[in-house]
Amino acid sequence: MEITKVYPLDAVFDNPEDVPEDIKTNKRYAGSSNWTVQEVAETVKQDFGSIDILVHSLANGPEVTKPLLETSRKGYLAAISASSYSYVSLLKHFLPIMNPGGSSISLTYIASERIIPRYGGGMSSAKAALESDTRVLAFEAGRKHKVRVNTISAGPLRSRAAKAIGFIDTMIDYSLANSPLQKELSADEVGNTAAFLASPLASAITGALIYVDNGLNAMGVGVDSPIFKDLDIPKAK
Repeated sequence: MEITKVYPLDAVFDNPEDVPEDIKTNKRYAGSSNWTVQEVAETVKQDFGSIDILVHSLANGPEVTKPLLETSRKGYLAAISASSYSYVSLLKHFLPIMNPGGSSISLTYIASERIIPRYGGGMSSAKAALESDTRVLAFEAGRKHKVRVNTISAGPLRSRAAKAIGFIDTMIDYSLANSPLQKELSADEVGNTAAFLASPLASAITGALIYVDNGLNAMGVGVDSPIFKDLDIPKAK
């Protein structure tokens, strides 16, 4: 795969009118232009005309390490804005330049439907919203633009973003001990699923949540618990 061009993007802002003055003058944005969602979509159209694939793989929860009961309204809404509404905004602005039969993919996490202690700050709520939006967007984008919309729920990975949560190594160890497939998940395995969903091989799949987690989502108990020590539970050799 060749990287043709990299565009600056802050997906929290839909258009220039949404950007507060203190953000516009922030040195972080010095030298960059056309970085709101609308402007990036317009620039991509100018450069390429149309696209076939859109992948949303960004999230941000400024208070992710805080329990939900200690999360501020500002932190909660920031997580929702950056981690779920940003996908709605991106799809809204990019759909007009997506070719019929195109594919849009996002990344979610099982904290949307299961309790994951210390995955806080409203991030679990943001992922739940992302999954709900996936189903609604699949209908709207499918009917209006013939574009498929799906999401991937990946297991724990040693990514830079995951390390920010602070307990990713523990989650990987838990997955290794309790998943039906006792092996560490790789980024390539998640990427392969994304490539499948983006390809014609998945031409009839939309509105779906695909787990790529070595089967951990299917487990009802943690079989590494001392409670099960006397049971004959098979383990990987």
